[in-house]
Amino acid sequence: MTKLYLVGIGPGDKDLIAPKAVAAVHASSDLVAYGFYLDLLEGVCDGKTHHDLPLGEEIGRARLALNLAASGKTTALVSSGDIGIYAMATLVFELLDQQLRGKENHPEWLAVDIEVVPGISAMQACASRAGAMLGHDFCTISLSDLLTPWETIEKRLHACGAGDFVVSFYNPRSERRDWQINAARDILLQYRPKDTPVLLGRQVSRDDETITIMTLEKLHSDGVDMFTLVSVGNAESQHIINGSNEWVYTPRGYSRKL
Repeated sequence: MTKLYLVGIGPGDKDLIAPKAVAAVHASSDLVAYGFYLDLLEGVCDGKTHHDLPLGEEIGRARLALNLAASGKTTALVSSGDIGIYAMATLVFELLDQQLRGKENHPEWLAVDIEVVPGISAMQACASRAGAMLGHDFCTISLSDLLTPWETIEKRLHACGAGDFVVSFYNPRSERRDWQINAARDILLQYRPKDTPVLLGRQVSRDDETITIMTLEKLHSDGVDMFTLVSVGNAESQHIINGSNEWVYTPRGYSRKL
């Protein structure tokens, strides 16, 4: 049985790449990815056959990885962050599901041995830079309406607000989508205080990383781009300052025991 690794390589810092991810890449003859992700691996992927497909070719990448593995080549499909969070793993399993439903004509895919290798997600890396934002119940919402109707996203925003979840926003803005993050802010302001802490992490764990802490009322699309992860605290989240150090944490209720 041939092997397909679905590999998450973390947010960008090579020290945050899991040893199991490195081992999966070493074990593979062929690597499929958006080229920038392979650049993050530096020398780990030397000597491998690279299949670099650009952004927007996600379906092509998933199909290629399955085809390569089905042809007998040990293959790694590589993504940044965790490959199971807004990334390529779900698309591979969706294609397999379509095959099982008779909507694809690739029975050879079903003989591929698939192993998912998780990575540190952007939201985890971002939270770690400023304390413990994700210390209590949280959720993630992608603000991209390219594949999900805005009406659905809006319902999830209201549910997040009503449930008082800490929320990390993926895809908060692009060149053609500059209003969604402001709409999300306005919905959350219906449910939580205007001084709720917000964490902006741009290019987290990479050389040009920037971390910004602000309040929910000041969150605006002008300070956000496609490389930014936005995390909004819940009604209990705290922003504390100790000299030059600033931290954001979300308590779990231990204060009742202190």
